[in-house]
Amino acid sequence: MTSVESGTRSLGEFTFECGESIDDLQVAYEAYGDFEATEEGSNAVLICHALTGSQNVASAGLAETAGQARAWWNDIVGPGKAIDTTEYYVVCANVPGSCYGSSGPPAENPETGEPWGTDFPPVTVGDWTQAQRRLLDDLGVGRLHAVVGGSAGGMNVLDWAVQYPDDVARIVPVAAAARLDSQCLALDAIARRAITTDDAWRGGDYYGGERPTDGLALARQIGHVMYLSKTSMREKFGRRAAGRDAVRSFPADRAAAYFPYREVESYLDYQAEKFVDRFDPNSYLYLTRAMDDYDLSEGYEGDADALGAFEGEALLMSFTGDWHFTVAQSESLAEACRTAGVPVAHHVVESDHGHDAFLVEPEKVGPPLRDFLAEGLDGRAIHDTASEDDGGEAEADFAPVHNSLFSG
Repeated sequence: MTSVESGTRSLGEFTFECGESIDDLQVAYEAYGDFEATEEGSNAVLICHALTGSQNVASAGLAETAGQARAWWNDIVGPGKAIDTTEYYVVCANVPGSCYGSSGPPAENPETGEPWGTDFPPVTVGDWTQAQRRLLDDLGVGRLHAVVGGSAGGMNVLDWAVQYPDDVARIVPVAAAARLDSQCLALDAIARRAITTDDAWRGGDYYGGERPTDGLALARQIGHVMYLSKTSMREKFGRRAAGRDAVRSFPADRAAAYFPYREVESYLDYQAEKFVDRFDPNSYLYLTRAMDDYDLSEGYEGDADALGAFEGEALLMSFTGDWHFTVAQSESLAEACRTAGVPVAHHVVESDHGHDAFLVEPEKVGPPLRDFLAEGLDGRAIHDTASEDDGGEAEADFAPVHNSLFSG
C-alpha cells in the first residue's frame, strides 16, 4: 500500500505577479509514496493539473467529488503504473485561483469572513509555479526528479524550466504549447462572457445565493468542444437524434419540438450538468485568463532564450487529433529546446480523441512516460530510433516528428 498524504498547507504571505498580496496563501495538495533524497537529487515528481483539475491525481482523497477532479489520472499514477508511487514521491497541488481547497475566489477572505469573489488577486501561471515551489519547500523537497503536466498543466511545467531551471532534472509537457493561438483565445473569451453575462453572476458576488450555472454550463460546453476532435465527434454522435427519453437541459424555442434533439447536444448538456456541480464560475474566469496570458517567451528574446538556463531533459507529448494544442505547436517547442541545447524528444501519439487523449488513452501515454522517467533520453527509447547505418548509435538527436520515439 502506497502512503498518501492529503491536506492543506498555510504558506504565509504571498505576493502575486500582479503586485497584490494576501496574508496567508493556502495550498491544498496530495502526496503519494515516500520521499527519498540523495546528493544528485531526489525521487520527487511534481504533477501539474489541467485547467479544471485538482490535486487528486490518483485514487485517494476527494472521493465524493465528481468529474475530472476525482482521481483524474488514476490510470497513470499509482503503484506499478507509469508514475509509480512505490518508486517516486508524487506531489500534486491545487493551483491558486482554483476551488478545491487552495486560496481562490470561493475561499474565505480572512479580513471579511466572506468569500473573496473577484476581490481575489488576478493569478498567472507564474503564480502557480511559485506557490508549488513554496509548498515543496514546506514539504522538505528540494530538487525534483521531474515535473509532469498536461494542457494548462503543461504550461505550468514549462514555467518550472524557466523560473527554477536548477530545481528539476526532467520536464514532461503533455498536450501543451508555449502559448495559446488566437482561435483558442477567442473561444475562451466567449466562454468567459457566457459566465459574466449570466444575470446570476452579479459581478462575481453570487456566493450564498443563486449561482450563474447557466453561464458556467455554456462555458464548459464551449471548452468541451475544444477538447474533442472532428473524428471523435463524428464517431461518437454523427447526426443521430437522442433517445425519446432524453430531456433538454436548456430552454428551447417553439420550433425545437419539430426538430431532433441530437446526441451531441445531449452529451454536451450532460457534461455541463456534471461540471456546474463541482466547479466555481469565478475560478473558471481566473484560470482561463491565466492560461490565456501565458507566453513562454515573455521577457525573453524568444522561446529558446527562455529555456536557455534549463540543463535537464525534456519529453514533449502531442496528439494528432488535438487542435487545441497541436502537434505543430509541440514541434515548435521541441525546436526551441534544440536551439537552446536542451536534450529533447517529441513523442507524437496517433489519436482521434482530440485534446482529451492524454486523459482517456493512458495505454498510449504511460509507456513513453514511464521509460523517460526511468532512463531519460539515454535509455532504450532513444536507441530504438537509431538507424542500422550507424551501428545502433543514435547520432541524430531526434526521430522525425511523425514517428514514435518509443515504439517496440
